[in-house]
Amino acid sequence: MATRHRFIFLLNSAQRHLQQWMAQKQADAAARGDAIPTPAQAGVLFALAQSDGQAMGQLAQVLDLAPSAVSGLVQRMESLDWVARHADAHDGRTLRVWLSPAGRSHLPVLKQTTQRINAQLSAGFTEAELATVARWLEHVQRLDAPRHD
Repeated sequence: MATRHRFIFLLNSAQRHLQQWMAQKQADAAARGDAIPTPAQAGVLFALAQSDGQAMGQLAQVLDLAPSAVSGLVQRMESLDWVARHADAHDGRTLRVWLSPAGRSHLPVLKQTTQRINAQLSAGFTEAELATVARWLEHVQRLDAPRHD
C-alpha cells in the first residue's frame, strides 16, 4: 500500500513553525536592542539591492504579495528611512522605491543571517533531496497557473 502523505497539513504546519521560529529570532534581536528588518522587510531590501528603483507593482510581483500589502510595508520602511518612494520621471502616477543608505547598511548582516538560516533548514539533506523539495515547492506555487498539456 502506498504511503499517504499529508501534504497540506505538513506544508501549513511547516510554514507556521517557520514563521514562529523567525518571529522568535526577531524578538531575540529586538531584546538585544538590534533594529533588524523583519523577513518581509528583508525581502524588500534584497529585491531593491538586486534592482533598485522598482515600481510598487513590480515589487509586489517579485515578493508575491498583494499591492496593498507592499504599499503598507514600504510605507513603514520609509518611516524607518530604509527606503524612499519617488514618482516615476516619465509617469507621475507610478511610484518607484529606492534603497536608502540606511537600508543598504542592513544587507551584509541579512545575507549572513539568510545563509545561516538556509544552512539550518537544509542540514541533514543531500543536494538531490533539496533539489526535489525546491522543485515541489515551486510546483505548489504554480498550481493556479494555466496548464499546457
